[in-house]
Amino acid sequence: MAEHDLQAELDAAQAEAERTRESLRIAQEQLVQARKMASLGQLTAGIAHEIKNPLNFVNNFAQLLVDLTGELREELGEQRDRPAGDVLDEIGDLLDDITHNAEKIREHGERADATVRSMLMHSRSNADQRQATDFNALVKQYVNLAYHGMRAADPHFNTALEFDLCPETVHLEIIPQEIGRVCINLANNAFSATRSKAEQEAEAGETYRPVVSAQTRVRDDEVEVRIGDNGTGIPESVRARIFEPFFTTKPVGSGTGLGLSLSYEIVTVGHGGTMWVETEEGEGTTFVITLPRT
Repeated sequence: MAEHDLQAELDAAQAEAERTRESLRIAQEQLVQARKMASLGQLTAGIAHEIKNPLNFVNNFAQLLVDLTGELREELGEQRDRPAGDVLDEIGDLLDDITHNAEKIREHGERADATVRSMLMHSRSNADQRQATDFNALVKQYVNLAYHGMRAADPHFNTALEFDLCPETVHLEIIPQEIGRVCINLANNAFSATRSKAEQEAEAGETYRPVVSAQTRVRDDEVEVRIGDNGTGIPESVRARIFEPFFTTKPVGSGTGLGLSLSYEIVTVGHGGTMWVETEEGEGTTFVITLPRT
């Protein structure tokens, strides 16, 4: 009888353990999805900001164009009886201004169009499908989008953004949405670090110029990207844990602790690359990623 009771207790404990494990699995999946949605929200804010800037230019130059054409109409109306050659000489500057404004409208319209087309291309492709991708363009685009997303969330945020991209055009067979998410996660961490240090330096009355940088290089049969900052750095006591799921150095409620672990998995497991961190507390942090060229 005792043996039967013990077996029943073991069975019950095992069933409870299975239920707990399943609950943890579901919770982890929900947190991972929440982190992906957070990245999507930041990406969307960045896209909106990236498109808003050229559209503002388009609207402003279009209004100037309307004003200039009105002036041109008045000029021509006042000089109906003069030879056309004399009139052209006098309105030459006005025509130059009209041409200049039309060129600016085209330039900024193409910039907005390029952003939209690029995002549509990424959203339409299969999420698990690798495709030949201009790596320099991808890094620059997603770091910029992360910056604009941060600016959209905090209009007072301001950090110098520096790019040092290798002169060679490199096309990698990658899943662009996934590597783009990695760039956003790393850039957001860099922006947060510079913002924290800016607040610390302001309280201490010190002068500080926050900088976030992105560098790409070709190294033999692989490509390296370094996304760094001159922010707060990572304390030595926690460096070994930064790629652990759910571990975060941010204040409670400021992060899920999944950004770096997801990025690490995307790079190492999903793309056969490597990822590590170089950091000095109080001086800054650089995340280094390598991806195979084939």
